[in-house]
Amino acid sequence: MEERQVFQAQAAGVAHPATIEEIGRRGAAVVERISQVLQGKRAAAELVVIAVLAEGHVLIEDVPGVGKTTLAKALAASIDGSIGRIQFTPDLLPSDVVGANVFRAERGEFEFLPGPIFANIVIGDEVNRASPKTQSALLEAMQEGQVTVDGMTYELPRPFIVIATQNPIEMEGTYPLPEAQRDRFMAHLAIGYPDAASEVAMLDSHELNDPLEAVTPVTDATELRSLIAAIRGLYIAPALKRYVVDLAHFTRQTAGVALGASPRASIQLVRAAKASAALDGRDHVVPDDVQRLAPSVWAHRIVLNRRHADLTGETVVRLALEKVPVR
Repeated sequence: MEERQVFQAQAAGVAHPATIEEIGRRGAAVVERISQVLQGKRAAAELVVIAVLAEGHVLIEDVPGVGKTTLAKALAASIDGSIGRIQFTPDLLPSDVVGANVFRAERGEFEFLPGPIFANIVIGDEVNRASPKTQSALLEAMQEGQVTVDGMTYELPRPFIVIATQNPIEMEGTYPLPEAQRDRFMAHLAIGYPDAASEVAMLDSHELNDPLEAVTPVTDATELRSLIAAIRGLYIAPALKRYVVDLAHFTRQTAGVALGASPRASIQLVRAAKASAALDGRDHVVPDDVQRLAPSVWAHRIVLNRRHADLTGETVVRLALEKVPVR
């Protein structure tokens, strides 16, 4: 197991891969930092950290005021890396996201000015308030870790992780995210309102100071690359891989489903399951890792036929978990 981790870490350009103990320690520290800012939402904090350790993007969807941006900012503050912030608005242009070539008259040549997407952690606020054209500017970046401007391709820094927030699509001034873009988000979560005790704690913590100001980094971009590389090398049994594929096939064949879980969805579920195993101190994936994360990783990707309004993506995934046996 250790030899496989070292090989994959070196292949990813990491000389010293992290150990399982280091992954668990750093992951728990980030979860703790987020939980100090967003009380009563530890499960949401853990899911975001799992996605980050799997180098996946996260879509946080909920009504205004429940802490979507706070969660994203707390995560970014816990990692000592470059941070980009994009406030998506209806008049935002693709060049405002990825950058543009600017003509320098004094030199008689064009110079590329990178946009805010050139960062380790990119916070996209209210991503579904921008037009579909601007939203599509994220597609290449989120899938390939690069952007192309005027025929030139520019690599993004690694790790590269987008933490985007959006309001429910029925709210005024929003556009639905294209299916191709939703499929690029590893995890989708809703924060929800806090319980009474947690809300009182928030009132206390925000009374004099912003708790975000007290968040200090517990890791940096270099170490995060090491953690990600080590997680990629964790073991998952062939039978468990086949179980993931069987679940995906079930979602594609379910009545009322127009688009089921894609092959990209299967790959990202395996990566998230490996990160979950590492946080639990294991060097291998178990079925519970897959089953626990499948709704958060797959439900937002499933497209339903309009005549089946009683179905949701989550019910399709949970039906698959109920019906498909573990091999």
